[in-house]
Amino acid sequence: MKTLGITMLLGMGLALVGCGTDSSNKSGNINGNWTATLSDGGGTQMFAFTTSLVATGTAGTLTVNNFRFSTDSACFVSGETETGSFALSGDFTGNVSGQLGMSILSGSPGGNNLILSGKVSGNTIRGTWTLAGSPSCNGSGSFTMSKM
Repeated sequence: MKTLGITMLLGMGLALVGCGTDSSNKSGNINGNWTATLSDGGGTQMFAFTTSLVATGTAGTLTVNNFRFSTDSACFVSGETETGSFALSGDFTGNVSGQLGMSILSGSPGGNNLILSGKVSGNTIRGTWTLAGSPSCNGSGSFTMSKM
């Protein structure tokens, strides 16, 4: 009986140590502020933006807040609508990896859609982008997003 009590006490102690671990500085938490640079096939920067991403629920929904282009573009003047999705996996220490999808639809002028598809690895997301819409607003390339 004494052995059972000691075993239970040790088990509870180990559980408390795990609960007290600070994972706030672990790499790879998708929630937070991000900065992105989008380049064309030749390496020329085409777009840059900052945003805040928040994973909501377990259905792969990603809330995109405080989105702001830091480059000027006639394709995105004002009123953009952003949506996102994710398929992430991770461990109990906050390290995540997986896939991210994001769409930025122009408000004015209307009809331009910037789509990003990338792989999340720690505090970096790398992938490809495509822009479709008006004749002067078409293109593709690669992007890198970094957590700020």
